[in-house]
Amino acid sequence: MAAPWKTQAFATLATPLSKVLGEPTAKAFLGLHCHTLGDLLRLLPRHLMSGTDLTDLKELVISHRAHEEYIAVLAHVASVELKGHSPKQRLEVRLHDDRGGFLTATFFGRNSLITYWQKILSSSQRGIFAGKLGWFRDAPQLAHPAFVMITDQGFVGSVQNMKMAQVVTSGSFIGLYPQTAKLPTWTVSESIGLGLESVAGLKDPLPDWVRSRGDVPDLLGAFQGVHTPSSREAYDRGVKRLLFDEAFSTQVALAYRRQATSRDKALPCRAGGLVKAFEARLPFTLTGEQMSVGEEIAQDLARTAPMQRLLQGEVGSGKTVLALRAMLCVVDSGGQAVLLAPTEILAAQHRDTIARLLGDLGQGTLLGDGVGTNIALVTGSMPPAAKTRTLEEIASGVAGIVIGTHALLQNTVSFQNLGLVVVDEQHRFGVEQRGVLMNQGGPRPHVLVMTATPIPRSVAMTIFADLDVSTLKEIPAGRAEVTTTVVDTTSQTAWVDRAWQRVREEVSQGRQVYIVAPRIDPSDGKLGTSVVELVDMLTKGPLAGLKVGLLHGRLPSAEKTATMDRFSSHQLDVLVATSMIEVGVDHPEASMMVIMDAEMFGISQLHQLRGRIGRGRFPGVCLLMTSAEPESPARQRLDEVAATSDGFTLAEIDLAQRREGDVLGMTQSGKRSSLRLLRVLEHQDMISLARTIAQEVVEKDPDLTDEGIADYVLDINSRAQADFDEAM
Repeated sequence: MAAPWKTQAFATLATPLSKVLGEPTAKAFLGLHCHTLGDLLRLLPRHLMSGTDLTDLKELVISHRAHEEYIAVLAHVASVELKGHSPKQRLEVRLHDDRGGFLTATFFGRNSLITYWQKILSSSQRGIFAGKLGWFRDAPQLAHPAFVMITDQGFVGSVQNMKMAQVVTSGSFIGLYPQTAKLPTWTVSESIGLGLESVAGLKDPLPDWVRSRGDVPDLLGAFQGVHTPSSREAYDRGVKRLLFDEAFSTQVALAYRRQATSRDKALPCRAGGLVKAFEARLPFTLTGEQMSVGEEIAQDLARTAPMQRLLQGEVGSGKTVLALRAMLCVVDSGGQAVLLAPTEILAAQHRDTIARLLGDLGQGTLLGDGVGTNIALVTGSMPPAAKTRTLEEIASGVAGIVIGTHALLQNTVSFQNLGLVVVDEQHRFGVEQRGVLMNQGGPRPHVLVMTATPIPRSVAMTIFADLDVSTLKEIPAGRAEVTTTVVDTTSQTAWVDRAWQRVREEVSQGRQVYIVAPRIDPSDGKLGTSVVELVDMLTKGPLAGLKVGLLHGRLPSAEKTATMDRFSSHQLDVLVATSMIEVGVDHPEASMMVIMDAEMFGISQLHQLRGRIGRGRFPGVCLLMTSAEPESPARQRLDEVAATSDGFTLAEIDLAQRREGDVLGMTQSGKRSSLRLLRVLEHQDMISLARTIAQEVVEKDPDLTDEGIADYVLDINSRAQADFDEAM
């Protein structure tokens, strides 16, 4: 269903690409994550150069060394050589850039085509070549690229695009766009030309005063400046406007959220007998940092305005204890508390941890002192009868603490008096998903979102601007050290054998081991070791005789739960799993982790994974197994993880190397993101300015009457809602 746009600009930009380019071409653009006309026009060139420029081939090859990718280059032809014999002849074309950079383009085909291409390629010194950059005998090459040659007589080659020919031969600026196997750069360029024709006369949706405060051009001028620039300055101004739009839409949506929340009323909650009984039974002493953050949360809960707080902390820093204290405070005040977890395993882990911490306090209201509460668990795999019974306990208020997965977001779940929503692993849930639990009727619940993935200050101050932030960096006493080592599986084969020996040694001392791999089974078509193959190899080889379990996301819920129970009760020595164990899994006896193809995991993910070991008295050993070349970016990431256990330091490094992902919705690979162009580290000043302007907008227009601003808010919220609907 189309969004009810208030401005013609947003309605036009929301036009499906199929109506602009036709169904076949629009389908091809899905590979570039372009669904609408607006997506297409916000697709920036990867390189902007004048028609007389050449691509820096050496820099390009270095930047793409770690992975294959479709590229386009503007280069001179140094030589054209026929290799092989009929019928398996090939044409090798040596390209150069006048800076010492070289690249080989190899062509295959019928003899008549080879002869034709040889003639064209020999007729000119300069051309555009587009194809997949790969490696042959450790040398970079473009295998059978599409090409166009620039000659004195015009534009010739394996494809034709007269518009690009005119740009190149005139010496004007040319954009080399991201591309796929089905979309060479000139097809992207031609499609964008059609897109620009479709927005002729576009009226800017931003108020003049906002544009002036942001020092950005009008939107149509920005699109023209980016795709048909008259100068570098025009291009830079166009890019600035598109970046500002992303920053502003996010910040103005968050500003209106803050305003809406400030108008709501919440249940004021204060600690009572249940909290005091819980604190008296704690088997450990809270750290000074925990006590300070706990007081911040307590002050928030005591107010009539709903708490909106982000609690971030290192793995093992004690977030769960503080969250539980907050939940008990709400129960003491006559309300209910929900803890939302991203997976059934993590939800069950939380239930067990909370039940263990509460003891008989978690078994209902006790006789005598009259304190206590019931704990309910809701997951998607529950038997219907048990789920119905549990939902009745929640609706009646019998269950004071409710723990569950996305199953809690269904409209069949109702609460008697929901006072607090705790969301574990904030990055797994978008604002829209949190919002489902906010509209239960009555007072608005307080919200505490938690993450063990440290969030850099630059992100916390800008992207999570609707939340107050508390941070736990201090690790409680009793946690063991974890040593991390990178093992090169290509050059250090003896180390690989030693790794499996070390696993056996850990097990022989009564400890347990995790082995993690990136894939589930060989049939999924992905790269890397699969857990299914790994279990078979290990149980028949180096780990024969050990009790080895298998865990991955495709297993039935009951089987996953049973496997974790067996590991928890020490019926398993080794657990071979995918990255689904990266959060929440807490087994003090686990002392070692081996991560296969570690280069295929992100920095923060690796930090979370190794946080599963060293949680008790045994020192931890984490081995990062990799075949990545020593100087490659992938290997450098692993070396950085091995060099420090400081999650906040790693988070800054991680942020510098990857996209921030979605903000108001789910972060999903391969989907549209509300941060398509914006980079938090690079554009902090712009984000800060956008935040200031957004606050001014709310002060000037608290009821959101401006149609253009309303569409900016609607646009980003509708993207988040689409992600939420897909996730559900």
